[in-house]
Amino acid sequence: MVAAILLLLLTISVPAQKKVPLFALPDSTINSRVWELGAVTAAVYAGGLLVLNHTWYRDYPRSSFHFFNDADEWNQMDKAGHIFAAYFEGKYSREMWRWSGLPRKQQIWIGGMSGFAYQSVIEALDGYSAEWGFSWSDMAANAAGSALLISQELLWNEQRIQLKFSAHPKKYEGPVLQEKADQLFGHTFWERTLKDYNGQTYWLSVNPYSFHKNTWLPKWLNIAVGYGADGMYGGTDNTWKDKRGGAHDYSQTRRIRQFYLSPDVDFTRIPTRKKGVKVLFQVLNMLKFPAPALEINTQGEMRLHAIYF
Repeated sequence: MVAAILLLLLTISVPAQKKVPLFALPDSTINSRVWELGAVTAAVYAGGLLVLNHTWYRDYPRSSFHFFNDADEWNQMDKAGHIFAAYFEGKYSREMWRWSGLPRKQQIWIGGMSGFAYQSVIEALDGYSAEWGFSWSDMAANAAGSALLISQELLWNEQRIQLKFSAHPKKYEGPVLQEKADQLFGHTFWERTLKDYNGQTYWLSVNPYSFHKNTWLPKWLNIAVGYGADGMYGGTDNTWKDKRGGAHDYSQTRRIRQFYLSPDVDFTRIPTRKKGVKVLFQVLNMLKFPAPALEINTQGEMRLHAIYF
């Protein structure tokens, strides 16, 4: 996939360069910037995959390439994670390619497809892991994340509907569940944040002002719809055997889906002239702003959270 992006760069016709301030966005293609960004993209992808291979796959046995159907696992929270990852990898890459001065559509397709390309390589690595396998549903989720980004850029030249993430630490009562959580989700705060599907929420954050500019609502105010899940101690069920061979049955714990409605903040629509602050706002926009939230779940409950993240 990285090679395909670099090959695409070879086909791009670039006019003579002109001097543009380093941090300025040019109105025409700058050849040197195209190749610099291409090299940076390839280096980041290669480095990221090397780190991933060392930290994630090294402790698991390898196998011949195979497929694995995990579409029904984790109440599809892992699929939401794939959509989110492909969307934001593509979003930041698209923002980076603005610096090249390439024609707008080329920026969008090169940047937007970067997330799908990177996630596809990871999926190929999964195909050689005995623990997992190549998943077509993961690939569909990757494609959905990139499509959400690219379609909005082509249609509106902005992201009116953004994907966001929030997470909160989960407490697991008793030594059995604590041991299982450590095994599944890791021990550290960052491991739990990235791996514990019971504490994650993924959001579609919509900016009403961008759809109706005569509204009285402020430009930065968004309305977010969230999806989460809870009560999951395994991919498809809550029964397992520990390392000592002991059997544990927590099937009485219901695996529930949670749906949220909450106000949000689009930091990129807060006016500022400082480039550093603009970059910070782009990063903050990955996260759902802590705010009151209404929850409805598949256990038939309706809850109002004073502050939810």
